[in-house]
Amino acid sequence: MMNKLYVIGIGPGGLEHMTIKARHAIEDSDVIVGYTKYIDFIRALIGNKIIFSTGMMGEEERCREALKLCKEKTVSVISTGDAGIYGMAGLILELKEDDDIEVEIIPGVTAATAAASIIGAPLMHDNCIISLSDLMTPYDLIKRRVELAADGDFVISMYNPKSKGRTDYLMESINIIRKYRKGSTPIAVVKNALREGQKYSLFTLDTFRDEEVDMLSIVIIGNSQSYIKNNRFITPRGYRL
Repeated sequence: MMNKLYVIGIGPGGLEHMTIKARHAIEDSDVIVGYTKYIDFIRALIGNKIIFSTGMMGEEERCREALKLCKEKTVSVISTGDAGIYGMAGLILELKEDDDIEVEIIPGVTAATAAASIIGAPLMHDNCIISLSDLMTPYDLIKRRVELAADGDFVISMYNPKSKGRTDYLMESINIIRKYRKGSTPIAVVKNALREGQKYSLFTLDTFRDEEVDMLSIVIIGNSQSYIKNNRFITPRGYRL
């Protein structure tokens, strides 16, 4: 019998925003592997299951342990959001060498779509996600991607927009985008999307401030057609209304 390893996106963090399949996979598992804070999000579902958790920067250790444990038990590796978007799916597949292990990737609600649901419909046309974290991507490449996305008129969702060690990256990115977008272009900052402590602010390129932005925030910048209506951020799909 082939051993089973689930790689699960648990969504923003609230149990009500997980997929039914994600919940069933967790219930089916003997072992739950994840970042300590993310384990707390699903504590109510874990019960007496075995837990393997680490702090920040422990991704490779968690994935290696999950691959080892699943040779004898059914294991779930959890990520917030979607496991295939800056989550654990890629690393699990890169490290997997045993053909006797079946990996099933279970998608979840990613931060951009969670944030979008709170502020309106900003992602209705072509859009992209860019992480401003330079832990694994050179900053020069990040800035080039921001510039190309701005030039291509994509709606841009920025993950990991600002940390204590990266205080200037977000405003530098905004200034790049200003070269390609009008000052009235809407920008949303959503913090703790669909979980406790949720709040958001709407700006334009001309009025944007980054004081409240942190690593729990998502920043969404509209395209050339985006606008605010009744305090809702809208990017038209192109219907003839």
